[in-house]
Amino acid sequence: MATDSNKKKIVHAHLPKDEEFTTTLTAGSHELLGDEPTSVEGGKDKGPDPYDYLLMSLGTCTVMTVKMYANRKGWKVDDMYMELRHNKRHNEDCENCDDPNSKIDVIEKELIIEGDLSEKQLDRMLDISKKCPVHRTLMGDMKIKSFISRK
Repeated sequence: MATDSNKKKIVHAHLPKDEEFTTTLTAGSHELLGDEPTSVEGGKDKGPDPYDYLLMSLGTCTVMTVKMYANRKGWKVDDMYMELRHNKRHNEDCENCDDPNSKIDVIEKELIIEGDLSEKQLDRMLDISKKCPVHRTLMGDMKIKSFISRK
């Protein structure tokens, strides 16, 4: 989770010509697979789909951040879980609800903590959960620069 802000983080995604969607993802010495579920034509369900990885990234960062905070405070946390859900739905103040393009992405994060903690401590941990770097990145201004090159 801790990154040098001056150093670019690089990951690779490789989708070979003999695969429909199964993608090999590498980050340093770690290799993972991404795929589409079998409900998508050509999907083999050999790995999580892209939104699963997005949720896993947010969940991992959140529990790490909350755990670091609890450890620093000396709070007794026996176990910690994160359940995340993603869907597209209309905003509560939707003006064009009949337009299918008016839906927004909604991520729900549920932090489940086991331990002898007061309500005040749990409330503080919920606040801290919104401060993890990935959460802040997703909620902040972001630019994605896209390039294409030949090999």
